[in-house]
Amino acid sequence: MAGWMWLRCVLGPHLQRIHRSPDQTRPDARAGRRVGISITLYIYLITRQGWSYQPRSLEKHTDSILSWVSLWSLSYYSSPLLLCYLYRKGRLYELGLSKLVPVSQYVGTVLVCLLGVACLRGWGRWKNSEYLQFISILEETKRNHTPANKVKKLSKTGVSLLKPEPRLRGAADSVLNSVRTLPCHIISFLIAHTFGRRMLYPGSVGLLQKAMRPMLQQGQARLIEEFDGQRNKLVACDGNEIDTMFVDRRKDEGQNGQTLVICCEGNAGFYEVGCMNTPLEGGYSVLGWNHPGFGGSTGVPFPQNEANAMDVVIQFAMHKLGFKLSDIVVYAWSIGGYPASWAAMSYPEIQSIVLDASFDDLLPLALKVMPDSWRPLVQHTVRQYMNLNNAEQLIKYQGPVLLIRRTRDEIITTMGPEDVMSNRGNDLLLKLLQFRYPKIMTDEGIRVIRQWLGASNHLEEASVYSGYEVDDDWCVSVLQSYQADRDVLFPWSVGEDMTLEGRRQLALFLARKYMRNFETTHCTPLPASEFHSPWRLKKENDGWMRGK
Repeated sequence: MAGWMWLRCVLGPHLQRIHRSPDQTRPDARAGRRVGISITLYIYLITRQGWSYQPRSLEKHTDSILSWVSLWSLSYYSSPLLLCYLYRKGRLYELGLSKLVPVSQYVGTVLVCLLGVACLRGWGRWKNSEYLQFISILEETKRNHTPANKVKKLSKTGVSLLKPEPRLRGAADSVLNSVRTLPCHIISFLIAHTFGRRMLYPGSVGLLQKAMRPMLQQGQARLIEEFDGQRNKLVACDGNEIDTMFVDRRKDEGQNGQTLVICCEGNAGFYEVGCMNTPLEGGYSVLGWNHPGFGGSTGVPFPQNEANAMDVVIQFAMHKLGFKLSDIVVYAWSIGGYPASWAAMSYPEIQSIVLDASFDDLLPLALKVMPDSWRPLVQHTVRQYMNLNNAEQLIKYQGPVLLIRRTRDEIITTMGPEDVMSNRGNDLLLKLLQFRYPKIMTDEGIRVIRQWLGASNHLEEASVYSGYEVDDDWCVSVLQSYQADRDVLFPWSVGEDMTLEGRRQLALFLARKYMRNFETTHCTPLPASEFHSPWRLKKENDGWMRGK
């Protein structure tokens, strides 16, 4: 029994923090006290006060030695450069079999030493009563969980995604083309599964997570101890564990607490320190989650895994937390627009979606940072393995949408932050409006909206708007009349028999309702004052509701 417990300590996870209820204080005699960690559904951390776990000296020093193993990623990323250097110097052929045998002996010796260090760390944990209590609770929960306590779909392929349309070819041409493009397929696969995925999602890199660990632990502790947050781990249909944090405001005064805001972070964002804080400050109930491979989530952040994670988060919000889809708002920042737009497409009954500093399609941004000679390879890699087609998914959603554009954004622009017209949020707006209001979004409608999008501040924006003498009340009445007569889904044919001046007014009116400018850079946290409910058109007898 003691040997089995020691083995579990050797293989067990890191214990970072101990949470206790407000009436508990840290005891001197720790034996007999149960660590305040409940892991009954997924992993719950429900208590309010706590302290960082303090490992004893043996565990602390051995853990420090093992943590250096993560530096292997430096050699992983630098190996292509090293091989190129050796090749150009003519030394690559010197690395023959005679040199590999001693190297393998050295590697074997290092691995044996690391195994011994891991065993010593397990011994140090075994002598620590707090860690023994933690590992006992964890093992007990794994044995006693029930199907009712776990939302897990038995699916090997995952949820459905929009796929690029295949080109129609003859049978002979198809086979010949497959053989001819085989090297491109192989290279694309290698790029996507090595440095490509890590460039797109740097938050999944172990070194970055290690550097941010103290900040993430502090942010997690704040959410649990100050906001009574509940930490949960959800198992997606692909088997990945998705780390989440839920703050319940339904018992607080105010209407916002009845609405759940599900937050989707950026490519280096974590719920512990990310955009989750914006709706929290606004008094909403909030559910944050980490991308696969980020923080406490397992897996890798490919599009399929992202959609699978988003799916289990929404299922959890409905079936365990008790929110209706009509009470859920999906809020995303930057690359989080992909799982958010997937959620809007797949769960059309959600209340609304808010996309902050997001883009229409990954491909133009990928082409911006890669050499022109790589264009065919980049196109193939993105479309096959990293097809973040936000606009294509968003237009499938019929509900209220709000886009927030950063006027000095340096990340999702193709020409630089000084060129606001190269912001891909502009293209997201245009594609959405062109789908929903095709008769308004003629060449002239697109032209006046582009003129409005070229404004870099509120004064210039207001100048363009007033220059076309837009009558908001008239625009509302036209849209309400169309809705009352037909009550149809998008796309609408409103504006079909309208004058050129009328279409201009409606185009500018709709652009201003669907998009708000925020005069800052990409990574500046969004203040709660800038977080608004999207505009929606009410029926005439219900009046017209503006965004908050």
